[in-house]
Amino acid sequence: MNLFLQLPKLLRFLLIFIPSLTLLYVVMRIAFYIIFSDPMYPLMMNDLVKSMWLGLRFDLRMVVLMIIPLFALGGIKWFSPFKYKFARNFWLVYISAVFAFYFMFYVVDFGHYAYLNTRLDFTAMRFAENAAISSQMVWESYPVIWISVAIVFANLVFIFLTHKLFLVITKQKDVVVSLKKGILLGFIAFFVLLVAGYSKFSQYPLRWSEAAFSKYPFATQLTYNPIHYFFDTWKNGRITYDKTKVAQYYPIVSEYLGVKGKNAKELYFQRAVTPKHPIGEKPNVVIVILESFASYKSSLSANPLDPSPHVKELAQNGYFFKNFFTPSTGTARSIYTTVTGLPDVELKGTSSRNPLIVNQHSVAQDFDGYDKAYFIGGSASWGNIRGMLSQSLNGLKLYEEGDYSSPRNDVWGISDIDLFREANKALVTMKEPFLSVIQTSGNHRPYTIPNDSYGFESRTDISDKEVLKYGFDSVEEYNSFRFMDYSVGHFMDLARKSEYYKNTIFIFWGDHGISGRTGQHTFVGESTSKLGLGSYRVPFIIYSPLIKEPKVFEKVLSEVDALPTIASMANISYTATTLGRDAFDKSFDKDRYAFTIYHKPNPTIGLIGEKYYYRTKADGTDAALFDIYSDTPLKDHSLENKELVKKMKDLTYGIYETAKYIPYFNKQEDVK
Repeated sequence: MNLFLQLPKLLRFLLIFIPSLTLLYVVMRIAFYIIFSDPMYPLMMNDLVKSMWLGLRFDLRMVVLMIIPLFALGGIKWFSPFKYKFARNFWLVYISAVFAFYFMFYVVDFGHYAYLNTRLDFTAMRFAENAAISSQMVWESYPVIWISVAIVFANLVFIFLTHKLFLVITKQKDVVVSLKKGILLGFIAFFVLLVAGYSKFSQYPLRWSEAAFSKYPFATQLTYNPIHYFFDTWKNGRITYDKTKVAQYYPIVSEYLGVKGKNAKELYFQRAVTPKHPIGEKPNVVIVILESFASYKSSLSANPLDPSPHVKELAQNGYFFKNFFTPSTGTARSIYTTVTGLPDVELKGTSSRNPLIVNQHSVAQDFDGYDKAYFIGGSASWGNIRGMLSQSLNGLKLYEEGDYSSPRNDVWGISDIDLFREANKALVTMKEPFLSVIQTSGNHRPYTIPNDSYGFESRTDISDKEVLKYGFDSVEEYNSFRFMDYSVGHFMDLARKSEYYKNTIFIFWGDHGISGRTGQHTFVGESTSKLGLGSYRVPFIIYSPLIKEPKVFEKVLSEVDALPTIASMANISYTATTLGRDAFDKSFDKDRYAFTIYHKPNPTIGLIGEKYYYRTKADGTDAALFDIYSDTPLKDHSLENKELVKKMKDLTYGIYETAKYIPYFNKQEDVK
């Protein structure tokens, strides 16, 4: 107590106020659990404890946000609530107003959950569009008068106790703090508040995706803080679907996908799919997603600098799909597309950051009996992909920073070669069959080559001028690309020495390409930056000792087709619910396309085919049809191909509108 009384009065107040209010929110979380938990499906103790622990940290963050103005200004004489009554009244009004705002969220959140079995999110704003009806429903459904009395009473109690605390601290003895001690105490207090608000000792702060740690939906619901969650969904919930437009294009999209039981009224997209090209009974699957692995930069495009000989060798001895396109740039968007089989059409942020669509049915879920693992060198809080991976991949073991013995290399975590070594170390111990994803990130600024590179040597006998001719911005980027390829070769050398190798399918592709200089070795359409094909075209390689005859495929594929194609080779029957199609299903070969989107307020959307690229802005302006393999790729061929333009235009808009709609109706429990 003596030590407590030696602190400045502001810190004494905060040391009592912050824990007390946080404890109140913990009690309200316990009440939420008691009221809404299902005794038929009780949470496991470890899920309950983790939900409460994470929830407490979210609650603490909201309390810290509340008191930041008081902490910043309350130590100044004229703003001190312990020196002047007008200042004390000002801060009392401020704190009480914020508390009332918070408390109202809790009340509405409880009612919202009781009504819809889900926490309050931004979609609740739809009720405001019919305010009269919504108000009447609330009046008839809930004891509004008693709830209002309880709200007023709770706020009055809070005001009384807070005012009492102000007075108690004010009457306590002042302490004289030297300038040096004051600065030290201020710094310590600021650091404590920063840690409390950040809530993690890592590169990324505590995010909503941390709540999506369990396959039990109620564990996630219990973890959320209602205010935090509402504004997370508000911030990330900008793209909305238009059901009328989805229905308009349904006949075209359902035919494109091969839907058997078409139902335009229900917008039914589900298909039961059987494998068309199995190469094993229950083979292991290892997916390697390579950072910024643009086709034009690689040796597979006959790049004279030969930056990726190891990947080239895998392609020559496996299946190589030359015309594979990602829908967009951005790694988080690519991971979303891989997992869901949908292009990411969110315009601000990424779909992985939207809590409302974190739970998606994925083809990977139908790999029954497979152990699943995901390896990333840094933190899975990046892009909030943790929530999407945990919720959409059943039984997933996620490896990230903190799980490895290898040293951190740079902002992206451990180096690519260490990531592969760590992954291989885990794979040799995993129960077969397994499905694993390895996501590299080293081919990215600051292009750090680790000190221990296991034999890799950077080229120093080449100039920036020379690498610029063939698609690289600098020698550093060129060597980083080479190191990524070398890491792949190193991984394959390790894998070949393992027992799992002989029954494993290895798949490699780039998360996206890069726009800019594509070099003099590529075809004109790809080297023309105005088309942006260099941003989308990446190599797609399937390598396995189970493949008896290597083959090169010319057909157009999209990243949405990746998991369906992998399932086909692994002899997995699955339920398709999104836009991906099996590359080996010949019934689709007459209409192979890849959707693209360039994200901006009026996005540019398009469709790449065998010869032509149809592209338009979402509002219908600047539409054109380009012959991407001609010597004049920027010439518009729309007039002489009106029928093709209509077909590609309708499918482009059909995919675009459907990609907005499906995520909201693609939860695991929605799959029949």
